Amino acid sequence: MKPTEEDLFGVCPVCTAQKIISGKWSILVLYYLSCGTMRFSELHRKMPSLTQATLTKQLRSLEEYGLVERTVYPQVPPRVEYSLTAIGRRFIPVLESIYQWGEEYKKYLSAKGVTQSNHRRNHVPSDDAP
Repeated sequence: MKPTEEDLFGVCPVCTAQKIISGKWSILVLYYLSCGTMRFSELHRKMPSLTQATLTKQLRSLEEYGLVERTVYPQVPPRVEYSLTAIGRRFIPVLESIYQWGEEYKKYLSAKGVTQSNHRRNHVPSDDAP
């Protein structure tokens, strides 16, 4: 019997990382928090197409994995801030690499004549990517 993703979590480093960042918005949330501590509303403004419920779910997941810390200040109304933990900050070089790769891929798409609007209509072949 083949091992499942759950079996490999905490065993295989790549499977572990994939599981943690597999949420659709995980990388963006981590990216914005890598710039500094933010309140929920600030994060939500950065990603307006994201529902509050989805953002809450994503933040809770990243908090459970230990990458994000939630700090509640005892005041009225309550103030809640999110920041990266020490292990979360260790992910910043990965985010920087993803950013750099994204810049290179944008150039690749531009050279192929692919724009954002026609990319949604047509599949971009990946066999000749740099």
